[in-house]
Amino acid sequence: MSPRPDLGPKPRLGYAESRIDRAAERRADGAALAAHERDANARAYAIGGELVALRKATAGLDPLFTISEARGLGGAAEMVFLGLVDGAARFAVALAPATVEALKTRDDFTVTDLRSIAMRGLVDADHLPPLAEGKALLHWHARHRFCPNCGASTQLIEGGWRRDCQSCKAQHFPRTDPVAIMLAVMGERCLLGRSHRFQPGMWSCLAGFIEPGEAIEDAVRRETREEAGIVCGRVSYFASQPWPFPTSLMIGAHAQALNDEIIIDRTELADARWFDREEAALMLARAHPDGFTAPVPVAIAYHIIRTWVEEGDGVFR
Repeated sequence: MSPRPDLGPKPRLGYAESRIDRAAERRADGAALAAHERDANARAYAIGGELVALRKATAGLDPLFTISEARGLGGAAEMVFLGLVDGAARFAVALAPATVEALKTRDDFTVTDLRSIAMRGLVDADHLPPLAEGKALLHWHARHRFCPNCGASTQLIEGGWRRDCQSCKAQHFPRTDPVAIMLAVMGERCLLGRSHRFQPGMWSCLAGFIEPGEAIEDAVRRETREEAGIVCGRVSYFASQPWPFPTSLMIGAHAQALNDEIIIDRTELADARWFDREEAALMLARAHPDGFTAPVPVAIAYHIIRTWVEEGDGVFR
């Protein structure tokens, strides 16, 4: 195996490090929200389900529209308040499916999914966190138009951060789904797996939803044992990442493996195996001789793997 490559400066984690001041204290203030909408500096992102409308400009692709422009795209169902950037309001507008299809035919727009926007660097990285916020929040609204308590229709209030049932008076709040994503390590080796949906040669950290009543550390141990038969002891928190596909929060960790015999749950994984630090580094650099690759830098898995490659057991300090 070739020597460990220099991975260069650490890239920014996608959808994180938001510049948005969510200004939660203003959500219940209807007058303040209305004033923000009228402000000439207010801007909105236009989102239709999984897709985002980007306007072609001389400097590239622009994801921001004035409020009147966003509403004028047609079929704008709902608008939610994301927060403030340098005092100027940011909103997200939900586009109807027919509007999205119409925009696809226009030469002055690019309509594409948020994952592609992030991976291809189509917009400035500062736009990714509010786009993730808006996409996740609008997705929640699209799935909660009726009260789960009584079945009556619900109403969007507080700038989109609550839905109220006028029938039974229940209040409903946006939810996010916590996911544990972990790298089990044993000495100079780490455990990586392949999902059935991965492209050929792609390997990544194991991951799974945290269950009700379960601590993060327990979820890390359970998922690693269930998917690969590896029992883990110490668990060290790494970082978290919003993952708006559709509304997850990825909670990264490193875990110390106590055994090395892999027993794969084929319903969960297509494959799993151990890699040494040199191999993992080559995969991050996309230079592995067998064509194996690790996740792209926008994903937290890249950062979890890279930190172990560069620090080894130091991840457990």
